[in-house]
Amino acid sequence: RNFYYITILRDPVSRYLSEWRHVQRGATWKASLHVCDGRSPTTEELPSCYTGDDWSGCSLKEFMDCPYNLANNRQVRMLSDLSLVGCYNLSVMPEEQRNKVLLDSAKENLKRMAFFGLTEFQRKTQYLFEKTFNMNFIAPFTQYNSTRASSVEIDEQTQNHIETLNFLDMELYDYAKDLFLQRYQYMRQKEHQEARRKRQEQRKILKAKQAHNKEQSDDNSTTDYIGNVERWR
Repeated sequence: RNFYYITILRDPVSRYLSEWRHVQRGATWKASLHVCDGRSPTTEELPSCYTGDDWSGCSLKEFMDCPYNLANNRQVRMLSDLSLVGCYNLSVMPEEQRNKVLLDSAKENLKRMAFFGLTEFQRKTQYLFEKTFNMNFIAPFTQYNSTRASSVEIDEQTQNHIETLNFLDMELYDYAKDLFLQRYQYMRQKEHQEARRKRQEQRKILKAKQAHNKEQSDDNSTTDYIGNVERWR
């Protein structure tokens, strides 16, 4: 069997707000073991942002203020090889070096995936998936612009703060968007080239048929003339 890694990325600010709303309703990741290099992180390496069973009802400010919040740069962390930076042990290397290694790893892994899509480009995502794997969905994807994240009204200062908290995800998303559109354009050009090749083949077949029919018609005309000459004699 052939196995392929695929993923869907989302605008970092929208994704962050969506996760906050999800947590606000009582969602947790307690079942996630965060295993890296064969072990889960210690409570010192990965402290909790809340006490109790969940973080339901937390405000956006509380969500942003927790320095251990795994919502920060989640997409980079989940796409990168954490073992390169000592997993969740922040003392292995300087923060700046750690961030660069994580971002480079996430970009490289994304580039090597057979397919990835973007939430903000549903139709193009569907097109790329279908062309990549030669499969067709029953129904076309729908671009929903009204989501839980879009219903959250934030001011410019909060927007900038969220972007700062997710600065690695912001850079990854810019890279992903550029790569995604390159792949889309490549597939479209390939499709147009294939369509043009088929049209050329069809024209060749049509010309060959027309030439064959003309040849038969000329032969029939010659035969008819010779037959008439014989009768005239």
